[in-house]
Amino acid sequence: MTNNNSNKSSHHKPAKAGGFSSLKSTLKHIIKSQQPQTNLKNLLIANTKDGFDCPGCAWGDKQEGFLHFCENGAKAIAWESTSKKVDAKFFAEHTVSQLLKQSDYWLEYQGRLTQPVRYNQKTDKYEAVSWDDAFSLIAEHLNGLSSPDQAEFYTSGRASNEASFLYQLFGRLYGTNNFPDCSNMCHEASGVALTESIGIGKGTVVLDDFDHADAIFVFGQNPGSNHPRMLSSLQAAKRQGAKIVSINPLDETGLKRFKNPQEVEGVIGSGTALRDLYLPIKINGDVPFLKGLCKALIERDDAGQDVLDKSFIAKYCHGYDEFQQNITGTSWAEIEQGSGLSQKQINQAADIACASKKTICCWAMGMTQHKNAVANIQLMTNFLMLQGNLGKPGAGVCPVRGHSNVQGDRTMGIWEKPSATFLNALQQTYDFIVPREHGFDTLESIQAMAQGKVKVLFALGGNFYRATPDHTATKQALANCDLTVQVSTKLNQSHLYTGKNGLILPALGRTEIDQQATGIQTVTVENSMGVVQTSHGKIPPASNLLKSEVAIVSDLATLTLPKSEINWQQMRDDYRLIRDGIAKVIPGFENFNQRIEELGEFELPNAVRDDRKFVTSTGKANFVVHDIESIHVPKGCLLMMTIRSHDQFNTTVYTDNDRYRGIHGSRRVVFVNADDLNDLALRNGQLVDIHSHWPNEQIKIRMIEDFILVEYDIPCGCAAAYYPETNDLIPLSSVADKSNTPAYKSVVISLHKADKDD
Repeated sequence: MTNNNSNKSSHHKPAKAGGFSSLKSTLKHIIKSQQPQTNLKNLLIANTKDGFDCPGCAWGDKQEGFLHFCENGAKAIAWESTSKKVDAKFFAEHTVSQLLKQSDYWLEYQGRLTQPVRYNQKTDKYEAVSWDDAFSLIAEHLNGLSSPDQAEFYTSGRASNEASFLYQLFGRLYGTNNFPDCSNMCHEASGVALTESIGIGKGTVVLDDFDHADAIFVFGQNPGSNHPRMLSSLQAAKRQGAKIVSINPLDETGLKRFKNPQEVEGVIGSGTALRDLYLPIKINGDVPFLKGLCKALIERDDAGQDVLDKSFIAKYCHGYDEFQQNITGTSWAEIEQGSGLSQKQINQAADIACASKKTICCWAMGMTQHKNAVANIQLMTNFLMLQGNLGKPGAGVCPVRGHSNVQGDRTMGIWEKPSATFLNALQQTYDFIVPREHGFDTLESIQAMAQGKVKVLFALGGNFYRATPDHTATKQALANCDLTVQVSTKLNQSHLYTGKNGLILPALGRTEIDQQATGIQTVTVENSMGVVQTSHGKIPPASNLLKSEVAIVSDLATLTLPKSEINWQQMRDDYRLIRDGIAKVIPGFENFNQRIEELGEFELPNAVRDDRKFVTSTGKANFVVHDIESIHVPKGCLLMMTIRSHDQFNTTVYTDNDRYRGIHGSRRVVFVNADDLNDLALRNGQLVDIHSHWPNEQIKIRMIEDFILVEYDIPCGCAAAYYPETNDLIPLSSVADKSNTPAYKSVVISLHKADKDD
């Protein structure tokens, strides 16, 4: 897409996901990797028992069939396994100031990082440094801090269970619980909400449950782009007779019709129609909608239709009477106004729920990144509880996680607020006094850096700067650090915003052979369904100077904590020793090594799913009451949410296109309803500046420039634009209640004709 006022992107929107266009896109990215033969072989073993776990999303895997990858998984694999290199020669030819002018796509497309480098402020360039010197610099800074809490140990969802466990062990032996992670930015609200409601911060379904569900409600999620393998599960469920309801401000292509590219019919046929009902909810209209859905069920039951599972409510639930009174006291007028949906539309969803004996609710960041995100998820759980849809096959909650091991990282102890049970087990197993005071989460870390409370940031993967809100504040906070360290596979914008000292440490990718002293190592991950799976890299490393994340942590711990009685080097040489430690500390991992060697994967215990046991303050599943809290949107303003494109995974941008939304050649676009464009005297294709409005903040108006208006089918009063390009519109203080998750999905904006518009 270009800055051309005649653009009509909606003309190019496909009506189906997958099919030949998906195969074509996959092949294109395989060729662009400049290692097509290698990556074609990689695709054959992706997500298989003897292969590697895809470095993309955390959707579950079935070992049935021949191929186990999707289009976006193929992009992630090709993106990682490329012949292009970012080496000392590259850094000698580019100053950081020059790199700052490049896009996210351009930076990552340059290839794999191949050697440790250190930023030289005098030359404004990264320069090669030995691993020994890099570790010495980090250890010097860590051991020079006046308190261990002046260090932050960030983690992304790509780290393996073994690396994450060792990382938190090192950090806690060092003396801190400062373990911010990418969960703080996405599904933290899910964990908080579910723990309060049902006693476990994870989903309660496994992949097989989709084969037995009668109804699947998909909230605030675009699986066609963000979790494409989920479409195969939805397709299978649909063929078994399940009804699928999509609740989203955007009618995403991936939930309309799916042409499975791994089936002949999916390539040359018409594909499978997925959703039975689409509800075009207003942005942040989920609380009123869910209250309306519950109201419809309760009203029908009161009328004698026997809709509710009264025995489940009586035996397993707490707080129903108060919840019922709150729901019946909420008017349909308030529900319709808040949700943007009519009572008739909500009753259509209720019809599907009432006909279902087994219902699953799935959701992603469209639910978790609002101020009332915890309320969204708890009301969704209330809806399931009304009909007993917890702890039985084909039913339950399914938060769909992003990065491939983001759930496993948390299980391994990557959390700033660890439980006493976990800390006690860690202390007993490794015989040291563990820190007990809670640490900083991601947003608190930025504020602590800005205030001088944190001096060192060590990031095990991720793109910390780009993933956060308010890039200006994050940049200033990073610059205030004495040292920033980024463990990465490819170049990204976080490398360009350093502290007074900055290091980039290159790591092995998921597809690469991890050779240590005792032989080739296996790592494990945990998917969204609580299944632990093995991963075995199969191709030679991009450089002989790369280290595994486990080796990086082990070598750093050895140098930083020379008096430690833990033999870090033995664990670096043999990852089975790490898994022995995990088995002693974390319930569910007993006989860890034996189970993965024999089976390749196993399910972790889940009290709700396995036993209908709810480990909450009441010992039961809690109905939680939430009132409707509307966001004031002044006249002439819209409510905007951030979204991802089809050619994007988290902050990784594969191209500037978004095939399923008809966007080509630019990411600086904003989607607006045609009626709103008319009311605002604006037009499709026009260039605008976006202002966000924060009346209670010190900076009351934030602005980003030169975005193209795209007329789009989105509810009136709403707008959408890409993340992370719009992150600067959002202050660090705009967060979800209780979880402190950035509220990327509820931003009051106004649109203004840009000076550059022709």
